[in-house]
Amino acid sequence: MEGRVLVIGSSGQIGTELVEELRTLYGNDNVIASDIREPQIEQTGPFEILDILNKVQLLEIVEKHNVKQVYLLAALLSATAEKNPAFGWDLNMNSLFNVLDLGKDKIIDKIFWPSSIAVFGPTTPQQNTPQYTIMEPTTVYGISKQAGERWCEYYFEKYGVDVRSIRYPGLIGYKSKPGGGTTDYAVDIFYQAILTQKYECFLSEDTTLPMMFMSDAIKATISIMESEKSEIQIRSSYNVSGISFSPKEITQEIQKSIPDFKISYEPDYRQDIANSWPQSIDDEYANKDWSWKPDIDLNKLSNIMLNNLKLILKS
Repeated sequence: MEGRVLVIGSSGQIGTELVEELRTLYGNDNVIASDIREPQIEQTGPFEILDILNKVQLLEIVEKHNVKQVYLLAALLSATAEKNPAFGWDLNMNSLFNVLDLGKDKIIDKIFWPSSIAVFGPTTPQQNTPQYTIMEPTTVYGISKQAGERWCEYYFEKYGVDVRSIRYPGLIGYKSKPGGGTTDYAVDIFYQAILTQKYECFLSEDTTLPMMFMSDAIKATISIMESEKSEIQIRSSYNVSGISFSPKEITQEIQKSIPDFKISYEPDYRQDIANSWPQSIDDEYANKDWSWKPDIDLNKLSNIMLNNLKLILKS
């Protein structure tokens, strides 16, 4: 690999595990982690404090480390962005422009930018949501991600920027805390199952949403970046699918290991967000173009989460 890799937003839910995997692949010194504040966990390789809205600081770090690939993960997620719409839009859009412009100016060679199922809306078909469909998002996060998809496609068509993207479903992992998304109940529920054996869910029991275990999300992210340029036929963002389940279904899975676990339901404003999203995703294009396929089903996910969190929370 020529040049180094920069991960922006490395302390978040995805970034924590992505940096770890990239350093395993490319070596510790070839992957630069960066975030707006000091990391909570000890770093095995270089780390830089970076405000992604500061274009000058971004360029300095890219030139200092001879960065040629950027993974842009910094964003204000769905529920958090609804509380501060103007900042959500500013961070999510201008961070993308700052990185795309580095590609346009031929300073970096390749960009990964994540989109989300939040690009869809209440008028989108909810079952097996197709790659190409109606997209009328109703959240700041979704609107910014939909606009971002169009800009990625534009920069590829107009300037030849090699930008690649996938639409993440809800992501579940045990190595970092939830980051303010509507699907985060599916992480917190495991913590509470172990700590208190009870959980109050902010979504109703039958709210089915597309989810993915973090190892599958990391696999998809690296797979699309490692694919040949000619294989990437979609330059907006690819649908990727993992597992779809409801709070009721994940509760039943947890109860196989913790029979006394109880759940109650108190839907809040996040219910409206969830209602606007798909229940399952059709990812035939990702499968066809770069051979995407998930590894983790609901039973495996539940066992991995419970086994690992028990060790973490008791240590």
